[in-house]
Amino acid sequence: MSGGLLVAGTTSDAGKSVVTAGLCRWLARRGVKVAPFKAQNMSLNSMVTADGAEMGRAQYMQAQAAGVEPRAVMNPVLLKPGSDRRSQVVVLGRPVAEVDALQYGDHKEWLRGVVKESLDELRSEYEVVVCEGAGSPAEINLRAGDIVNMGLARMADLPVVVVGDIDRGGVFASLFGTVALLEPADQALVAGFVVNKFRGAKELLEPGLEQLRRLTGRPVLGVLPWTLGLYLDSEDTLALDAPRPDAAAPFGRQTLRIAVVRFPRISNFTDMDALACEPGVVVRYAASPGDLAEADLVVLPGTRATVSDLAWLRERGMADEVVRRAREGRPVLGICGGHQMLAKRIEDPVESGTGLVEGLGLLPARVVFESDKTLGRPRGSAYGENVDGYEIHHGIVSVEGGEPFLDGCRVGAVWGTTWHGTMENDGFRRAFLKDVAETAGRDFTPAPDVGFAALREATFDALGDLVEEHLDTDAVWRLIEKGAPGDLPVVPPGGAPAI
Repeated sequence: MSGGLLVAGTTSDAGKSVVTAGLCRWLARRGVKVAPFKAQNMSLNSMVTADGAEMGRAQYMQAQAAGVEPRAVMNPVLLKPGSDRRSQVVVLGRPVAEVDALQYGDHKEWLRGVVKESLDELRSEYEVVVCEGAGSPAEINLRAGDIVNMGLARMADLPVVVVGDIDRGGVFASLFGTVALLEPADQALVAGFVVNKFRGAKELLEPGLEQLRRLTGRPVLGVLPWTLGLYLDSEDTLALDAPRPDAAAPFGRQTLRIAVVRFPRISNFTDMDALACEPGVVVRYAASPGDLAEADLVVLPGTRATVSDLAWLRERGMADEVVRRAREGRPVLGICGGHQMLAKRIEDPVESGTGLVEGLGLLPARVVFESDKTLGRPRGSAYGENVDGYEIHHGIVSVEGGEPFLDGCRVGAVWGTTWHGTMENDGFRRAFLKDVAETAGRDFTPAPDVGFAALREATFDALGDLVEEHLDTDAVWRLIEKGAPGDLPVVPPGGAPAI
């Protein structure tokens, strides 16, 4: 067989990525050879594959959930915003253009061909391909050029399941309205709904589920309960606004407090996931100098716009706070774009076109931006531990002194590296946090038995369990095997199905 399914959502962050990952794990556990696919992704969280190509981090994670090697063909088009109007276009793992929102439309026709060929390739190799949509399929202003939602479903004749986030409120209106706004040929492929993040008595929900079925002629295929701890490689910063279990955690001597600067163009903030999984570590995102004051470690993370985000850091008074604490011997870590900011100077004729800019001057380094993007999976060591990472950047950092630290350097309590993903190395993470705690004067001791890879696998299994226990898997399998039923009614806006 060569089955497929498209998981769409009523909004961004409705749960499409999590449901897709859960379906991939459920199918893999059934012995099905399955792969994820997202035709077009707009995200600043990306990853480098084993063969040196760039792809969305969420699709990389979904491939891991499916138990297959992540490949750029699983995310053929990746858009990386550098401002409110301009994005870098990455096609099959390589950057091909910088375009504004209107110019991007000129590329849609050939990108449609890339998407079709990519999906066809996967469907020839795998028994099932679980596709993920983007945003909402009811973004009718974008429908004409759509290659990721109903445009993809029509192209590949995929049945569509729409996920709605009940925690936001208005889930019934969102699910009904999503279908009602679609043209009849698109509606014909929408075969059911999934309600996500439900907490409470399901008996109270049942009348609404039944009424939605009567109004649309489509079943609710399952209700997924609210589940903490499923923060899986998010695609956008909406995930940073979600409540986390440590949000109000009290600080004690045995707690390590980490403040991560929330840049406007923050990228690869998944670097923080392994830190947040460490018992006794509290990770919070910071947007003002006061948010940094009491932290034991301040992290300047990656960014898609180093120069403009450095200007933002200065405008908000946060740069002065970072410099002050560094000079007091209080820990600061810069990763990729954050590492670049710590240098003495930055020469950027490429990303921002600004030219020469003064850095924070906390590390003896200089940065020159080049037109070619560096993509790699480097390996090294620090603290006597082996370290695997990945790098995605245009800025080349030349280190001119200090104590070696991975590919960067350390001066006092300031560390800098271009490598992402280093904290996922358990031994290195523990040694680094132990050093930070001693430097900050904390009593924190890293847990010796926390393995990030094992935690990630446990999360994949938890997602598979959610699918098995709370979705009508027989109905889902029929959709994958046979496609959308041929008798689905048209839902006119504001009314019952035209039967």
